Amino acid sequence: MQTQKKILSVVGARPNFMKVAPLHKVFLQMPDKFIHKICHTGQHFDEKMSTIFFTELELPKPDFYLGISGGSHAEQTGKIMIAFEKVVLQENPDLIVVVGDVNSTLACALVASKLNIPIAHIEAGLRSFDNTMPEEINRKVTDILSDYLFVTEQSGITNLVNEGIDSGKMFLVGNSMIDSLFHYLPKTQDSKILQHLSIKAKEYTLVTFHRPSNVDDYNSLVKLHNFLNELAQLKTVVFPIHPRTKSNLESHNLLKSLSKNVVLSEPIGYIDFITLEKEALLVITDSGGVQVETTALHIPCLTLRNNTEIPATFEIGTNILVGTNFINVIQETKNILSDNYKKGSLPIFWDGNTATRIANILSEKLFS
Repeated sequence: MQTQKKILSVVGARPNFMKVAPLHKVFLQMPDKFIHKICHTGQHFDEKMSTIFFTELELPKPDFYLGISGGSHAEQTGKIMIAFEKVVLQENPDLIVVVGDVNSTLACALVASKLNIPIAHIEAGLRSFDNTMPEEINRKVTDILSDYLFVTEQSGITNLVNEGIDSGKMFLVGNSMIDSLFHYLPKTQDSKILQHLSIKAKEYTLVTFHRPSNVDDYNSLVKLHNFLNELAQLKTVVFPIHPRTKSNLESHNLLKSLSKNVVLSEPIGYIDFITLEKEALLVITDSGGVQVETTALHIPCLTLRNNTEIPATFEIGTNILVGTNFINVIQETKNILSDNYKKGSLPIFWDGNTATRIANILSEKLFS
């Protein structure tokens, strides 16, 4: 007689919510097969923003909240492992799902592996080939430990094969972030964020910066400040600013000298943010998730990084990897404002049905 399988999914940072939400919805449609529970490690926790994201993505209150945030990478990883092990021993799940590449992903995969519980890694196989990035280490180790590797794009399959991982564990399924994006896109019609910021569709550039190398180092912060002012001469700039970045600008007396054409806002909820992406003329970012969403929305994107773990966004999509030289960014911006940019297309399986593919594969594998 077939019995239900208990699946425990781990979220630690806001991008994880967008990847798990579609899967949760599909599991709810298969109650005869799956019991799904969610553990929030608290790695990136802002009470206001986390509540908004959970509400907007129609996720239930997490079944478990570990409350682990801050500290060094080692300290954070260790604390999450200690707390998560207690949850796993209590729940004894049949499968643990980890997503992305944050410390929570690695920590919970280690716990699951040591307790001999199967692991599914959503967004497996992605590589930046930059081992100075903590996320790269998290990706590599998690993929080695995982039993089911759900891959978002062809580069992930190639990387895993090159690393000698069993091809029987790999499944090219697409990107579950796109599931969330397409599902909630109709709700952007009701968003008031453009009116709130006093901006008009296709008349602004949206910028996001969160990497410490861009916002914590003083010299980098000065370069960012000067870049924003130069960019603002070309087009209105909308900058949802992280509180830490704002504090850094203030402490160095740089905030008040930003152009009045730079529209600053507090961190923004999911629906409002994808509205800003959808209606932007151009997006400039250092975020992996934004590269994915702009590709799906066919919005030109400039990524201020020397590498990306999501090459499909620039090989197939609308993304351009411009490096960290702001002069290059300004030139590319001028090209785009002159309507000189690639229109891009969608990578295979970026169609909004990734979570269904994952659930069907798990159903087949866990009940065989």
